[in-house]
Formats: sequence, structure tokens, C-alpha cells
Amino acid sequence: MMVATLNGLQDWLKDLAQRYDLIAPCNVDGHVLYRPVASGDEVLLDYERPELSAKDYFLPATEILLRVEQQGGQVTQEEILPDRKQVLFGLRPCDAHGLAAIDALFLKQDPVDRNYAHHRARTVLLGLACPQMWDDCFCTSVEGAPDDPTHLDVLFREVDGGYGVEAITEKGESVLEGLALRKQKGEPSPSGADAEKAPLAPSQDWRSLFGRDQMWRRHGERCLSCRICTYVCPTCRCFDVADRVVAEQGGVTHIERIRVWDACTSTNYRRAAGGHNSRPTKPGRIRNRFFCKFCYYPEDFGALGCVG
Repeated sequence: MMVATLNGLQDWLKDLAQRYDLIAPCNVDGHVLYRPVASGDEVLLDYERPELSAKDYFLPATEILLRVEQQGGQVTQEEILPDRKQVLFGLRPCDAHGLAAIDALFLKQDPVDRNYAHHRARTVLLGLACPQMWDDCFCTSVEGAPDDPTHLDVLFREVDGGYGVEAITEKGESVLEGLALRKQKGEPSPSGADAEKAPLAPSQDWRSLFGRDQMWRRHGERCLSCRICTYVCPTCRCFDVADRVVAEQGGVTHIERIRVWDACTSTNYRRAAGGHNSRPTKPGRIRNRFFCKFCYYPEDFGALGCVG
């Protein structure tokens, strides 16, 4: 097992921040969130789960896709794709699993989502294993684990004397250059191996739940249609696209085409031209959310829409 000391890890992270956009878990007014950092001292290493997933760095809540200038009959377009590479350190395995679920649609289906693919390609995922299953976790029931390295480039595990380091991909090996490592006897103990798995019905069995109106009404009564569950979720990926005029001066109109998160729990999510709403009630929207995660998405794209 290769091990890095805490001081060595922090020095390495400081160096990474000079060469990449470094994103890591931080304490933001008492909340654990993934945020850009400038040094290893800002990075939290002792935490449960960030309150928001890391998907915002691949599928931003608001993203400018194009800038357009129109002057008379002349139109010019500028595609917005950041060039600088980014490193995401301290990613929990469930957040990495969430990205893999989004990949199933955005990367593995035609057409590939150009912006999402660009963000994925320019990012290195450095995971930090959870030392245990937290109270509300059930990742082992949805094909994950607290120390699952599957969807990461490097996995770090807390061990005696520092952090065990396991390079998973060539991209991960390349970014580890400069990190002082020493060989230590033994291997880290798997975390969550004895966790009790919650029962999960296979996707085909969900069809029998569709008509249980009383159950969906009970769940729907608790929903505020606030959309927060969708924004927090690591796998939700619905979006809307809009064009907005940002300035008009000197005969030139400046327009931005933006992509913004959308949510299937929103009142107007299914509203069509003419005002018809095919999913007007909260029970219907809650039912669709669960079916999307455990029935529709697995059947259409092969990946569960939940990472526990």
C-alpha cells in the first residue's frame, strides 16, 4: 500500500492549485460544499458528505453555451468552453457514481452532449473513501460502496500515518506526480462491507406500483414542489435552454444562449404550448421522479438513477 502523510498531501494540493482549477470540500459558513480552493489548508478531510453534489462542475446550474452578436444582417457566434483543466479532490464515491449515471445518457447516447463531455474530459476525479456508512446512506444497495473506486481516477483512504493512495486510471497516475509516497505494509480495511442492504425492487417490478394511487397521494402530500431534491441529487440532469438579450448598444444586440437546471417536481415542468399540463398534480410528479430513477432510466440507459 502506498501512503502519503497529511503534510505531504497538503503540500501537493497547494501545488495542484497552482496548475489546475482545484475543487474540494470546504467549510462554507458551517456547510460542507465543493468549492474552488487555493491551498491544501482550505480542504476538509474530516466530513461526511457535502450538502450538494459535484455535478455543478460538469453540468452547471446555469451555463452559457453560446454568445451571439447581431448587427444588421451580420451574426457572429462564440462557443463557450473553458480550457483550463480542473481537479476535483475529496469526491465521495457516491458522487463519482452519480457522474457515471449521467454519463449513461450524456456520453453513451447519440448525440453526445458536447459541453458535458468537455467538462468530463478536462477533469480528474480524486476520491476520498468514506470511513463508514453514514446514518442516511444506502450506497451498498444501489451498486456502490463507501470505498468504491470504480468511477474515480484516484482513491484516497484514511489509514494509520496518513492516506492510502490507489491510482485507478492513467489520468490519475499522471496527476499524482509530485506527491511524496512511501510503501507501508498491509492493505486498508474495506468500509461498509457489513452494511445491511435495503431491499430494492428490480426495474421491471416497478410497473406494478404505478397504479397505487393512495401511496403516491401520501407521498405527494409531503412535497412542496420546491425542486430542492432535484438540485441536491447527484444524478438528476434535466435542463432547459433559453436565449436572453444581455445588451443592446451601438446597433449591436448581444445575446446569450444559456442552459439551466430544470426539475420534474416543478409545477410547470410538463406544461406545453397552449397551457396543457400532462402532469398537473404533486402525486403524479413524485411518482414520475421515483419511476425515472428506478424504472425508466435503468430500462432506457442501463444505469440506476440513484446512488444511495
